Amino acid sequence: MKDIAELHTQEFEAPPEVIASAPGTLRLLGEHTEDSEGVVLSIALSQRIAVAVSPRRDSSLRFYAADLNERKRTSLANLKFKREDRWANLPKGILAALFDQGAPAQGFNVTVAGDIPQGIGLGSSSAFVVASAAAFSGALGKNLGNDGLVELSRVAEAEFCGRTFGPAEHVVPVVSRPGTAVSVDARNRRPRLVPFDIGRSVALITDSRVPRFSVDAELRQRGDECRQCLHQLGRRHPGKTLRDYTPEDLDELMGELPESIRRRCLFILEEVRRVSEAEDLLARGDLVGFGRVVNKSQAGLRNLLEVSCPEVDWLVKRSSEIEGTLCSRLTGKGFGGCTITLLSRDALEEYKNRLEEYERIFGFKAAIYETSVSGGIELQG
Repeated sequence: MKDIAELHTQEFEAPPEVIASAPGTLRLLGEHTEDSEGVVLSIALSQRIAVAVSPRRDSSLRFYAADLNERKRTSLANLKFKREDRWANLPKGILAALFDQGAPAQGFNVTVAGDIPQGIGLGSSSAFVVASAAAFSGALGKNLGNDGLVELSRVAEAEFCGRTFGPAEHVVPVVSRPGTAVSVDARNRRPRLVPFDIGRSVALITDSRVPRFSVDAELRQRGDECRQCLHQLGRRHPGKTLRDYTPEDLDELMGELPESIRRRCLFILEEVRRVSEAEDLLARGDLVGFGRVVNKSQAGLRNLLEVSCPEVDWLVKRSSEIEGTLCSRLTGKGFGGCTITLLSRDALEEYKNRLEEYERIFGFKAAIYETSVSGGIELQG
C-alpha cells in the first residue's frame, strides 16, 4: 500500500484518495467441473495487485501501470473498450458499469502495481478488476458489499471486455479470509469458507514454463464430449448436468460412447466428490488425508481428463518422492502451466535441486513462488 501511494504521488503529483488491493487465486481442486455445475476449492494468495485512485478536476481518465511502466489515457466521453488499451480496459469497465448504475461521472488518475505472476493462471486479471471495483466504489462513495463487488467485477469483464470465466473467478478475491480456503458451488454461486491451515508446511507454486498451444480448443473439445455424454445419460435418467449422475450411470453407456469420453466424464464426477471430501478433511485438520485427495485429483487430470503433460507429470512425481511432501498437483487449465506443492520447509532445498534436474532434462527453467493463504480485499482511504 505504501509503495503504490508513493508511485501514484510521483506520477500524478497528488496522493491517492483510495487504495484497494486484491489477492491472486489458486485453484486447489475442481476447476474443470464448473461447466457441469461442480464445486471449486481455491485459496487466495499472498501475492496481490493494488489499485490507487485520485479524482481529477477534468473529465480525463489516466492510467499508469507501474510494473510495466506503461500509461494509457482516455476521457469520460470516450469510455469504451479499445483493444490497444489492453490492461486499462479492466478499470475502464468498472467505471463504465458504475456510471451506468448512476454514480456521478468523475475523472480519475489510476495507478496499478502488484506481484502476482501474470499469464500463468493465478488470477492476476481477476485481482486487478476486483481491486479496481473496490477502489472506485470507495472513491465514489458507493458501499456495494461483497455481492455487489462480485457483480460489478463480472459486468466489467463480461459485458465491457467480452471475457468468459467461471463462477468462482471474482468470488474468491472478494470473500477470502486468512487461514481459509474458499469453496464455490457453481450451481448457486455461493461461497463457503473452509479452514486451511498447513501448519509449518510451505505452499510452492511452480511454473513449468512449458509453452502452451491450442489450450482453449482442447478444453472446448472436452466440453463437447461431456455434453455428448450428458445427452446420452439424459435418455435414460433425467439430469441437468453431469453432477446429477454417478459413476454407475456412466457404466451403463459402455459400448455406446468412446472410452475416452467416458473417462472425461468420470473425472468430472469423481472430482465433484473429491472437493466435498477435501472440505471435510480440512475441517477436521487432516492434512495427510487432504494431501491424498489432491494427489488422486492429479492422477485423474493425467489419466482421465488428459490435460497434464510430461513436464508437469515429472514435476509432480519427483516432488512426491521427497520426504515431507504432502501433495502436488497441476493447477489451472493444464497442458503446461503451474503446479501447487505442499511440503515441509526442511524439504525445500531438495525440491529446488530437483528443479535443476528438470531444466537439464526438458530445457525449461522452472520458476517457483512461495505463497501463503491471504485474505480478500483490503481498502485504505
